[in-house]
Amino acid sequence: MKPCRLHSSTASVILSWNATWYKHCSHAGSASLDRRNRRILVLRAKKNGSSEEADAGERWGCLVQDRSSRFIATCATGRIGDDLVERAVTLTVARTHGRALTWCSDGWRGYPAILTQAYRQPVHTGRRGRPALVVPADVRLTQSIKHRDEHGKLLSVEIRAVLGEVVSEPGTVHIERVNGTLRDRLNALTRKTHAFAKRDATWDALVFLQLFEHNWRRSHHALRLPMLPGHQRYQPRTPAMALGLTQHPWSWVTFLTTSLYATPK
Repeated sequence: MKPCRLHSSTASVILSWNATWYKHCSHAGSASLDRRNRRILVLRAKKNGSSEEADAGERWGCLVQDRSSRFIATCATGRIGDDLVERAVTLTVARTHGRALTWCSDGWRGYPAILTQAYRQPVHTGRRGRPALVVPADVRLTQSIKHRDEHGKLLSVEIRAVLGEVVSEPGTVHIERVNGTLRDRLNALTRKTHAFAKRDATWDALVFLQLFEHNWRRSHHALRLPMLPGHQRYQPRTPAMALGLTQHPWSWVTFLTTSLYATPK
């Protein structure tokens, strides 16, 4: 099932490495997006065996979330590294038709190079030779770097503008909520659990199924709208409803019986 295309002029993404472990035989651990608030969550799982073996080693998931609507717009799974984040960023750029976005992240060094690679465009000056590749001025990246002591206690948070100007409110509270929600709903992501996800396909299926419920089935308190002025009655909304992708919360029957094209017509 191919996700719908998303349209945006400018958006904000939080890139955050959130380690989530599960036990595997041993302890191991066309819609318009908001202009300001999108973010990424990265989940981690570790399994026994050599990293070269099939369904062995670590498994990571990289999620892009729109903070205003709480919609998970992009998901990429695989081994940790630049390739995983690059796939998530590339897919996000494609779904927003290459328009300039505003990104926020933690202090990981790989983000600036990946965003530069994804957004750089040739600038023709009329001179001979290849045109220079330049990142548009509207593309911004702000990093929130947490400094801790040897015991893990938070000492300070440094806000650093890497590309463009500093983004306002580059916090990670919403993506931390997604992290906690996935841990609560998926036993395979719970630390020191007896639930297993022995294959990569099983882990991916668990995460993607939960993301569908998050986007299309479960209403969010922060997204509700008042039904009538002056009344204490509200219309519950899912992230997909907030983006205008649907008019009602989906059911599992709708999910299983709706035909969607895997490729464009």
